Amino acid sequence: MEINSDETIEKILDDCKTIAVVGLSSNQFRPSHGVASYMRRHGYKVIPVNPNETDVFGEKSYFALSEIEDKIDLVDIFRRSSEAGQAVDEAIAVGAKAVWLQEGVIDQGAAERAAAAGLLVVMDKCWLKEHLRLQR
Repeated sequence: MEINSDETIEKILDDCKTIAVVGLSSNQFRPSHGVASYMRRHGYKVIPVNPNETDVFGEKSYFALSEIEDKIDLVDIFRRSSEAGQAVDEAIAVGAKAVWLQEGVIDQGAAERAAAAGLLVVMDKCWLKEHLRLQR
């Protein structure tokens, strides 16, 4: 499926129920917190990945994707573009189905690596806004 296509976005929203959020903050004023809170309210399981947090929403925060024992469907990335590639490579390594680089997070090379590895890919779009737009 094509990167950023509505078909790709719909498949991720419908099929990816366990979401590791890289860069998830416990600060309620951070975009990652608001988006992840929305995900949780809509029935998605959110797993925090942030070495600077111990827990978010009462869920243990992990240092890296490789520490998570649950099967991860989607890796949602709230990191600087320059750091997104590492999270994408970790998502590929742990066998995630998809990666989502949030609005403003752009790494074309990482997106292409993920797509070549068979992952669904969305880049430079907000998960929450797309969920609302497609009425999921």
